[in-house]
Amino acid sequence: MKNIRFLLLAVMALGVCLSTPAQTKQNSEAKALKKWVKSGVWNDGLKAKPHSSTNLSEFKSQYEANPAQWKAAFHWLATQNLLEMPAGKYPIEGTTLVASVEDGVNDPLEKRGSESHRRHIDLQYVVKGTERFALLDHVTSKPNCEYSEKNDVIHYDYDPSKTTFLDSTPGRFFLFFPGDWHIAKVATDKADQHIRVIVIKLDYLPL
Repeated sequence: MKNIRFLLLAVMALGVCLSTPAQTKQNSEAKALKKWVKSGVWNDGLKAKPHSSTNLSEFKSQYEANPAQWKAAFHWLATQNLLEMPAGKYPIEGTTLVASVEDGVNDPLEKRGSESHRRHIDLQYVVKGTERFALLDHVTSKPNCEYSEKNDVIHYDYDPSKTTFLDSTPGRFFLFFPGDWHIAKVATDKADQHIRVIVIKLDYLPL
């Protein structure tokens, strides 16, 4: 019995030793990414922070691959009166980016369309109200159309019970990378479904 216990303890210890370097590296990378976000070196004056669902590794790598475009986008967001300016499309000076200022209303999930993009990253920033996003499960969701090169979009059939719902409120922005299959403007539990959201499509660079 003592020998069996000793063997079990030895196997457990070996497992810890084998897994520790990988876990340590993973933890270290996660801490470094959070430190980078917290440092604010990326925000160009924007006080809003990325939502906790953001793929920080993608964020940092895409930012560092194309800093001029990201800086311009964040600078524009930081220096505009986002609540008072008229709804519409605004070219961001010095770039090919366009900021879309949208006043809209959330709808029931079944009335909203799903999407993902290959060439662009959706930056979505709610400045008034509460918008709900749905993140689709990759295992149970399937494309239901051909990818549109012109519109850079593909749509999906999905299982609502496997979908993750996240609420967006002022103070946090969302970044949807090509791997983030999503649905925007989903109705919340709030009495008022009216929102104002700023949408900027940044270039996604294959790295």
